[in-house]
Amino acid sequence: MSIAEQIRIIAQEARQASFVMATLSTGAKNNMLLKMAAALEQAIPGLISENARDLEAGLQKGLSAAMLDRLMLNEARIGAIAAALREVAALPDPVGEITRMQKRPNDLMVGKMRIPLGTIGIIYEARPNVTADAAALCLKAGNAVILRGGSEAINSNLAIAAVLKGVMKELAVPEAALSLIPFTEREGVLEMLKQEEFIDLIIPRGGESLIRFVVENSRIPVIKHYKGVCHVFVDQSADFDKAERIIINSKTQRPGVCNALETLLIHRDVAAEFIPRIAATLTALGVELRGDDVFCSYAPGATLATEEDWYAEYLELILACRVVDNIDTAISHINRYGSLHTESIITSDYGRAQRFVREVNSSCVMINASTRFADGGQLGLGAEIGISTTKLHSFGPMGLEDLTTTKFIVYGDGQVRD
Repeated sequence: MSIAEQIRIIAQEARQASFVMATLSTGAKNNMLLKMAAALEQAIPGLISENARDLEAGLQKGLSAAMLDRLMLNEARIGAIAAALREVAALPDPVGEITRMQKRPNDLMVGKMRIPLGTIGIIYEARPNVTADAAALCLKAGNAVILRGGSEAINSNLAIAAVLKGVMKELAVPEAALSLIPFTEREGVLEMLKQEEFIDLIIPRGGESLIRFVVENSRIPVIKHYKGVCHVFVDQSADFDKAERIIINSKTQRPGVCNALETLLIHRDVAAEFIPRIAATLTALGVELRGDDVFCSYAPGATLATEEDWYAEYLELILACRVVDNIDTAISHINRYGSLHTESIITSDYGRAQRFVREVNSSCVMINASTRFADGGQLGLGAEIGISTTKLHSFGPMGLEDLTTTKFIVYGDGQVRD
């Protein structure tokens, strides 16, 4: 059987299983997730063994140390995956929620009910924890899910999926509601992206090249998040101690993630006082500074930025820095060069803070807080399936509710339309 035929069968069976998932009670879904968490903990030796095969293959392929670290599973990390499943089980179930109900002039009661999206395809790279995390979120929201992980983690992903599907079989939940594409050829991704008859949404998780490949080849709606060019703007009324803490945390806590700070904007009125201080602090922390000519005049160790630096997602200890005349210039810079991810203003002025919130066109806008809070867990979602930087149908970190949609429900008593 060809890859195309296998993918079509997987998608068809997932579609059928999605109808069953949509009818499962909250208790049944939570019980399944809790049993999955326990099963993963019991399977730790086997999972580590399969992961070792991926790590050895990764070494042979010359994967970077950072990539190998993302790929690696140990007892603590598998324990964390199990804990994440328990956290999802504890989250409120959005399915069936009535989001609006109103009486029309003809006495019809018109409302909206939250329902699952249906079948969701997840395409992701080397993190095997995504196999369990994405499955748990999709299943809790009443969906079927088709997972296609990266070739680097194929053995780990298959082992995790087998444990989860074993629980589903035990509980008589259709195993097709959780499918993992078992082969690594790119043809599998291309065929998956053609199954618009059976798959309702594609969520890619990985680098910009993966996401652009998915968008360019998909017949199915795609949740897009190309990159995170995140900004902090230090207003003229900023508290310098507060600004320094936020900038350090935003840039250096985890520089390789999408919500890390990439461009620092500083109001001209505080440039002479604040730039020498923040430049010295960041340089001592190993951050390479690239600035405009005004910034460099106050930070002699910085190099002159190019136009490309304002668009850059470095994902390392490099920071682009610019001096701006006012909040208008700051907002204009963000809306031109940003990626609609996360921006923060450091200010003591309420009016400018509110202007920043209203006029900055990004999915997460912060006032006096680190960009690193742009995360589903930190924002109260419990867990996230990914981050969307497009506005349909979700914008920003996506949790359980974002894996559902709504349908109109109408209660009548014999009304007919005139």
